[in-house]
Amino acid sequence: MRFDDVIGHQGAKERLIRMIQEERLPHSLLISAPVGSGEMMLARALAQYIHCSGRAPGATDSCGRCPSCLLHQSLNHSDLHFIFPVLKKKNQTDTLSDDWLADWRDFLREDPWMDFRQWQSTLGNPNGQPKIYVHDAEALRRKMSLSARSSDVNIALIWLPEKMQPETANKLLKLIEEPEAGSMFILVSNSPAEVLPTIYSRCQRIELRRLSDTDAASALADGFTPDANQLAAAHLAEGNVIAAREEAGNSKDSALFLDLFMALMRQAYARKIGELKKWSEQVADLGRETEARFLDYCQRMVRENFIYNLKIQALNYMTGPEQQFSERFCPFINERNVEQIIAELNEAKTDIQGNGNAKIIFFDLAIKMIMLLKK
Repeated sequence: MRFDDVIGHQGAKERLIRMIQEERLPHSLLISAPVGSGEMMLARALAQYIHCSGRAPGATDSCGRCPSCLLHQSLNHSDLHFIFPVLKKKNQTDTLSDDWLADWRDFLREDPWMDFRQWQSTLGNPNGQPKIYVHDAEALRRKMSLSARSSDVNIALIWLPEKMQPETANKLLKLIEEPEAGSMFILVSNSPAEVLPTIYSRCQRIELRRLSDTDAASALADGFTPDANQLAAAHLAEGNVIAAREEAGNSKDSALFLDLFMALMRQAYARKIGELKKWSEQVADLGRETEARFLDYCQRMVRENFIYNLKIQALNYMTGPEQQFSERFCPFINERNVEQIIAELNEAKTDIQGNGNAKIIFFDLAIKMIMLLKK
């Protein structure tokens, strides 16, 4: 992983490179970011840059060609030690990251964005609660006490230190407070507030912001120019590439939701009570989880249509079909009704999640739309 492979975070990259070139890199570093921001990719790029043996003086990235870089790319560098949350295996007293190392390498190759739910599934229990156990801290102490084999620095890359057991965190604290010569700890967190405060205070911190919508959409496009659907998905996911990927993958649901949204608004405006009753029955057959997502979609479309009235294209994130409908519909969403429409949609979602009668909830919502669209 090279810095050039990491989307966004240009300021953080420059800061890290400057630290290394000026020999000011601390022995313990905490990189924190919202989920789906590419924080682990940045940490891996940093480790490869530190170990790169072919890097020219003043170079702002690892060479990608030397033996060290090739070992990093295959996730087999002898001086890079991974620690990550795992589940206990049956009939095993010691629980170590190394027990899952082959699965971990496959996981990193397949999904460098680090979807924790996917990692739970990889561990064999989607509902499990992976932890970093105390045996990992003990094993890491032994590894870091040995001299680096093929570089000058032993690097421990710890994913999600907030998942440490208290005993683990206390042992790691001792390693950070009294580091072996030529050792470095890179901690990668999505919840830094949950990291042991004494560890947090002893690490130099790199705090990453969420990716911009454009950067997140470019990750979905995989090197190509993102389309309107990918931009809309990134916007809805607030820069979280993992969530945006799921949103973009739900294209069939999005098409259905748009059809249902258009039917609701058209029939409500025309006051077709009988059609709205049929509509509410159709939506009620979707199932509660899908119904809740549909109501989220409706809220997004209402907001987008309100903003569409401003005629500033850069502020809108809609697909082609959504925009085509909104060109004529947007005037009906205005400052007199937008807040109340959003409130009614949100209340309907709360009622659905509270196991209310879906047919009644959606028919009541439809009748309210009749009155609100006339404001």
